[in-house]
Amino acid sequence: MTTRKICVVTGSRADYGLLYWLLRALRGEPQFDLQVVATGMHLAPEFGLTKNDITADGFDLAAEVDTLLASDTPAGVAKSIGLGIIGFADAFQRLAPELVVVLGDRFEILAAATAAYIARIPLAHIGGGDTTEGAFDEAIRHSITKMSQLHFVATEDARRRVLQLGEDPRHVYVVGHTGVEAIERMELYPRHEIEQRLGVRLRKRNFLITFHPVTLASTPSQTQFAELLAALEAFGDDTGLLFTKPNADTEGRALIAMLDDFARTHDNAAVFTNLGQRMYLSVAAQADAVIGNSSSGLFEAPSLKRPTVNIGSRQQGRPLAKSIVSCEPLAASIRGAIEQALKLDCSKVTNPFGRGETSRAIVETLKGIESPRDLLQKRFHDWKQLP
Repeated sequence: MTTRKICVVTGSRADYGLLYWLLRALRGEPQFDLQVVATGMHLAPEFGLTKNDITADGFDLAAEVDTLLASDTPAGVAKSIGLGIIGFADAFQRLAPELVVVLGDRFEILAAATAAYIARIPLAHIGGGDTTEGAFDEAIRHSITKMSQLHFVATEDARRRVLQLGEDPRHVYVVGHTGVEAIERMELYPRHEIEQRLGVRLRKRNFLITFHPVTLASTPSQTQFAELLAALEAFGDDTGLLFTKPNADTEGRALIAMLDDFARTHDNAAVFTNLGQRMYLSVAAQADAVIGNSSSGLFEAPSLKRPTVNIGSRQQGRPLAKSIVSCEPLAASIRGAIEQALKLDCSKVTNPFGRGETSRAIVETLKGIESPRDLLQKRFHDWKQLP
């Protein structure tokens, strides 16, 4: 049997967790030769050097593409994209994949998609059609959609947006969200094991907090984060504050410095560079609220039946489960939203991002594509003329 080389690119702890079950499914298919490429934060010690997590899970790395510069200014991020395009051009030339699979909307994924597109390597994109109006991820996501030939989207609304971009409806597949699948397939750690593994004592009440830079907001990310920290002060020492550090985005290092300073003066605060997907979901399942502006509060927390406080505009435009309370990035508004979230009964919440079997649906679709290169030349499909 002739195997088909499929290259999957992962750039962060977050997208690797979302890709994990797909990687396992692809590795188990004899007709596929899986190539895993690590890039971005995976290769940076300051973000946990999480490429080691990938190899510890039994996946060989076909290539490592370094993209991150020491600067996270707008100029630094733009230069990182350029560095990534150069690195991926070399990697794809050497690996010669027949299909590249990417997920999401980060700048290092844009670099990978651009290099593949110019090299005439077909792209399969997971997570297109979403909207996040508060970050430049929005434009990156839609750009990757236009360079891709296969689209695996989470919801019907996302499918309609991809069709609005002129994509072929025959190649847009609603498969749900891989984060929801992970919750259904993963055995989570119990409370005592979380404490043992993390070296922390969970308190009477606990919050899991992640706040990423808001790259398109008029109010600086540092100002918004300071408002969040002020709001958390009101809940006292009986509340455990478990923070995960922000991504390597513009202003990200400034937020990390603020977070480290806060933790040094608050005994109830613990900061983690990388929890890994299993531990992150385990902590979320034990938390009284998931707080911040991370997509995990929208994608995964509803399936864990935990309330989410969604701060500011970063995730604006995504569908919201009834367990999510949105608020302005102001201390009083955040504090009020947390108090409201703590009163919610989330036991019967329905997650709008579907449920399990996402990876299997993607693999079965890929198995049915006889010649990915035949998909390279696309024509624009006017969504107004679709049946």
